[in-house]
Amino acid sequence: MRFRTVLSLIGFAVVALQPAAAQEREWHSTASLIGESKYGDDFERYDYVNPDAPKGGTFNATTSGSFDSFNPYIIRGTPAAGFARFGGGLLYDTLMEQATDEPSTSHALVAEAYSNPDDYSSATYRLNPKARWHDGEPITAEDVVWSFNVLKENSQLYNRYYENVTEAVAVNDHEVEFTFNETGNRELPHIMGDLVVLPKHWWEGTDADGNPRDVTEPTLEPPLGSGPYRIKSFNAGSEIIWERVDDYWGKDVPVKVGRENFDIRRYVYFRDRNSEWEAFKKGGLEDIRSELRSQYWAEGYDFPAFQEGKVVRKTFPTKSPEPMQGFTMNMRRDKFKDRRVRMALTYLFDFETMNRTRLYGLRTRTDSYFVGDELASSGVPEGRELEILEEYRDQLPPELFTEEFTLPDYSERGAQRANQRKAFELFRQAGWVSRDGKLVNETTGEPFTVEYLGSSPTDEIIAGLFVEDMRKLGIDASIRIVDQAQEINRLQNFDFDMTTVILAQSLSPGNEQRDFWSSTAADQPDSRNYSGIKDPVVDALVDRVIFAKDREELIATTHALDRVLLWGYYYIPQFYSPEVWLAWWDKFGMPDKQPSYIGADIDSWWIVPEKEAALATNGGGQ
Repeated sequence: MRFRTVLSLIGFAVVALQPAAAQEREWHSTASLIGESKYGDDFERYDYVNPDAPKGGTFNATTSGSFDSFNPYIIRGTPAAGFARFGGGLLYDTLMEQATDEPSTSHALVAEAYSNPDDYSSATYRLNPKARWHDGEPITAEDVVWSFNVLKENSQLYNRYYENVTEAVAVNDHEVEFTFNETGNRELPHIMGDLVVLPKHWWEGTDADGNPRDVTEPTLEPPLGSGPYRIKSFNAGSEIIWERVDDYWGKDVPVKVGRENFDIRRYVYFRDRNSEWEAFKKGGLEDIRSELRSQYWAEGYDFPAFQEGKVVRKTFPTKSPEPMQGFTMNMRRDKFKDRRVRMALTYLFDFETMNRTRLYGLRTRTDSYFVGDELASSGVPEGRELEILEEYRDQLPPELFTEEFTLPDYSERGAQRANQRKAFELFRQAGWVSRDGKLVNETTGEPFTVEYLGSSPTDEIIAGLFVEDMRKLGIDASIRIVDQAQEINRLQNFDFDMTTVILAQSLSPGNEQRDFWSSTAADQPDSRNYSGIKDPVVDALVDRVIFAKDREELIATTHALDRVLLWGYYYIPQFYSPEVWLAWWDKFGMPDKQPSYIGADIDSWWIVPEKEAALATNGGGQ
């Protein structure tokens, strides 16, 4: 499934001052960093859901690769489908839940409300007294404190995300205060809502054999949870089945009303994505397909079930920011450290030909790390953005201030030869020359090699033409396709030359930018600084984004960060589609409208028993 992740959350509380200048705590259950939520603190349910949606039926899904763990919050192990490395997945609830229909907004879940002082030096969350684990035990402030400490110590992602959170203290059984080591970060009090809450009493207990559990190790013992689903059964590495918790404590919480309606969620693993596609066409193993492959969307939907009306498809436009998808070059390898080399490789990527011949003209070129919204830089820097960049002028390319950043264009006749000449000249300036048709280091004679790492046939489609064009310049370029588990392991340990990376952005960038670009993250396994960027200007701009005092400053600073990243040529931008392509076996009911922000909320759909039975009888979804 395709889910858009918005890592930056929610808004800020207004702290009222009493005449005596003492602060009176003001609690909020809904907040937004961009204006006010359309629901406010009186939020009862999403306006698009069917509050009377029937429960029942089986939702079948497929995924590729394998799994060997039910503990997603450590580096070791591959978590099973339904778990999430960030967030709660199907099993756990978070303090608050990100909105499906508004940007940078969240609503209460385990925490019924939160508050913070006007200097953003701390945040206090008040827990919902109804919140329960699946064993009936209450979720307590002690669970929250324990979860924070465990996650920050063992999850690289949470450690970087909550870098400025110094302490979590249980004020009482239902209130937790988080203290920060800096003031002025207006996002930080609210992204604490992303914190997943884990059951301390279960993890510190013993298993059926009397062995103590260890939250720092992988496990295939189904953990105790608090969320809408629990593990029903599994076959290690090949299948996991989740069942809806009928007495789930949060089913009447506003973010859950009319949602999570399937009784059973079944995930079956396949070797590769081609096998998943064949399983979808056959029916019974994958009910809903989020189509990512242009070839299939353009000409693949001609199989019998689609022609007979058993499978339907629809395009759902979205208003959320598009992810940054691009080839990333691993600068931990010496050959990619020279900016001119990265720029030369950028000039060799022929997007226009690839889009026309392999993507059926269905994609749009990515030209920003914050594509598709007001945060994307354009033109030449001016106004507040220019003022910010002037502080770092002597550390930046001079052309950044005078030229609009543009990507090479292959649409005109003769463009390929011109772009290849430009690339060759950049390589020559960086010390690489042509000898006997091979691009080699002028001093050592070492050939310039690039191995592209992927895990599916789609990777071969995306990288294929690019590899051919690199070879034309004498580069020893190749594609290496590995299984998904090996790819994950190699990415976590930065063991690659070049690969395709997708980074989700939001309309309110914040702490997650450290994980994407900071010098600290570059040296930490499992970070998302895949390129290994270590640039003091980038570090400074990331901090300025995080500590922007208002929306205007955030936009200007993000423009500056975007521009510096682009002129650094750390990624070779690929493409995006401003819509979600969904196809499904006709067994579902759904609300009359879907949230335009994310395109489609599958959790608001439900199964129509008569349709499900008909498909099971006639062949198809079961």
